Amino acid sequence: MTALNLSTEYPTRLAERLKTFQEKERVHLRVGYCKLTVIAAGLFMMWLSASRNLFSTYWLFAPAGVYAALAIFHELIIRARTHAETAAAFYRRGIARMEDRWPGTGSQGERFKDAQHLYADDLDLFGSGSLFELLSIARLPMGENRLAQWLTAPSPVEKIIERQGFVESLRDKLDLREDLAVIGEDLRARLNPESLIGWSEGAPLLTAVAWRFVAAFLSLCCVAALVFGIIRSEYIPFWGVLILEIAVWRGLHAKAEATVDSLNTNAEGLLLFSQILQRLEDEQFSAPGLQALAAQLKQDGTRASEAIRKLARIVAWVDGRHSLIARLGELPLLYTVQVAFVADAWRTRHGKHMRAWVDVTAEMEALLSLATFCAEHPADPFPEFAPQDAGALFDGEGLGHPLIPAAKCVRNSVRLDGETRALLISGSNMSGKSTLLRTVGINTVLAMAGATVRAKSLRLAPLAIGTRIRSVDSLQEGRSSFFTEILQIRKVFELLGGRLPLLFLFDELLEGTNSNDRRIGAEGLLRALLNHGAIGIITTHDLALTEITATFGAQIQNKHFQDHVEAGKMRFDYKLQDGVVARSNAIALMRLIGLDV
Repeated sequence: MTALNLSTEYPTRLAERLKTFQEKERVHLRVGYCKLTVIAAGLFMMWLSASRNLFSTYWLFAPAGVYAALAIFHELIIRARTHAETAAAFYRRGIARMEDRWPGTGSQGERFKDAQHLYADDLDLFGSGSLFELLSIARLPMGENRLAQWLTAPSPVEKIIERQGFVESLRDKLDLREDLAVIGEDLRARLNPESLIGWSEGAPLLTAVAWRFVAAFLSLCCVAALVFGIIRSEYIPFWGVLILEIAVWRGLHAKAEATVDSLNTNAEGLLLFSQILQRLEDEQFSAPGLQALAAQLKQDGTRASEAIRKLARIVAWVDGRHSLIARLGELPLLYTVQVAFVADAWRTRHGKHMRAWVDVTAEMEALLSLATFCAEHPADPFPEFAPQDAGALFDGEGLGHPLIPAAKCVRNSVRLDGETRALLISGSNMSGKSTLLRTVGINTVLAMAGATVRAKSLRLAPLAIGTRIRSVDSLQEGRSSFFTEILQIRKVFELLGGRLPLLFLFDELLEGTNSNDRRIGAEGLLRALLNHGAIGIITTHDLALTEITATFGAQIQNKHFQDHVEAGKMRFDYKLQDGVVARSNAIALMRLIGLDV
C-alpha cells in the first residue's frame, strides 16, 4: 500500500475544510437573517391579530413552527461549521509541524516535568518546544500519560518491535486522526484516569437491590401522595410516606454520599471519552494486535462507549444534586440515594472493565501520536535493535535533532560499541557539543519508545539513558553547581548493573573544579563506567582533559568541533571531526564584543 504524501494531502484537505467552513458560514448568516425575518413577521401578525382582528391568533403558530424548524437547522449548520473549522485547525497544526513551525501550538506536557528524572530535562522531553509537544496529538489524559511513560522509561525490545508494527499500520489512518481531533471540540476533558479506575474497581456500598426498589417505590408514593393532598386537601398520606422516607434516608444516606462523593470526575470529560471510544470501536484495523486491543472495547455484549455514556449521565445527575431543585427534592424524591443506587449498579456491572477501556484508549492515543510523527517525517526510519547479549551498541548515521528545524539541522554520525566505548569531544563554546549529546539522547529516547528516529539509519542495543547536561547551583539548598553535578552523576551510576547497559551523556564533565582534580576525577569516573559495560559521550572545553584517552587506548576516542572567525563573526560548521580541537574561541569572542584582551 502506498503511503500518504502528507506534504500534499494536508494542504488539500485544509483547502477542502476551509471551503466547507466558508459555505456553512454563508448558510449560517442566511439562516440568521431568515430567523430575524420570521420574528418580524410573527410580531407583525400578532399586531394585526390583536389590533385589527384580521385573523385568528392560532395562525401565530405558523411563524412559531417555522422559527423552530429554522432554529434546529441553524444548530446543525453551526455544528458543521465548527466541525470544519476544527478540522482545518488540525491540518494547520500538521503543516506547522512539517514546516518546523510547531513550538507553542500543542500540549507541552508540563505536568510530567520532574527535576529528579535522569534525562527528561536535559533532553527537553517536556515544556515549550519539547519532544512531547512535537509528538502528542492525544485528546485525553490517559493518552498523554501513556506517551509520557514511553518517553521517560525504556520499553522492552519485544514491546518496541510490536509497537513499531502498530505505528506502521496506523501511519495512514488520517481519517481516524482527523475524526478524533474534531470529536467533542467543545467539551472539557477534565478526567483523572487513576481516580476513575479506583472508583470503578471499588466495592459497591449499596449492594441490597431490594432497598433500591424500596427507595424508588417510596419516591413514587410520595409524589402521588403530594398530588392527592393538593387535590383533596388531605396530607396525612403524604406525611406518612415522608416519615418512611426519613427512616430510609437515615439508613442509606451516609453510604449514598460516600458513593457519589468518590465519583470525582467530569461529565463532559466522560462524554468525550465515550465519543473517542465509539470512534475506535467503529474503526477497522488490519494488524491483529490492534484488532485484539479494539476487541476489548466490546466485552460481555456491551460497547465501552455506551457504558461510559451512561456513566456520564450518572455523573451529570451527581453534579445536579447541588442545584436548588435537587436540594428541594432531596427528601421526597430521595435524590442522592437514588443516584447512588444507579451509580453502584453501573459499578457492579461495568467496573471490572474500566481499567481495560482506559488502557486501550491510552495505548491507541499514544500509538496514533507516534504514527503521526512517522507519517509527517517519511524520511525518518525505524531503528534496528541488536541482540541484548551482544553488549552495548549505538551506531547512528546521519543523526539529526528532531527539535531543530530541518533547514538548520547539521547531521553527524556516532558509533559506540565494544571497541570504541566512549567519545571525548572537545571544542569551543557554542560549537555544537551539547547539541550532539542531546541529539544522541533524544534519538535513543525515540528508539526505546517505539518511534522513528531522526537519522539516516540507527542500530542500537536496548539502552538505559543517564545524562548530566544542565546543572546549576541552588542557593535555596546551599548547593554549588559542582555538588549538583556530582549528585546527578551518582544517580546515573545507580543505573549500572541494571537490566540494560547504560548510555551516559555528560556535558563539560566536572567543570566546577580545578583542572588537576578534574582530570583525576574524570579518569576514575570513566574507568568505572567502562568496567560496568557502559558506553557514552563526554564533552569538554578543557584540553588537558583530552589527555586521559591515552590511558584507555582505543576504548575512548577524541573528537572535536571546530570554528573560525570570518568577516568579524564567529562561524561554526557543527561537523564532528576526529582528534582534539586545535584552538579555542574564548579570546576571539571577547575581542569580538570589544573587550581588550
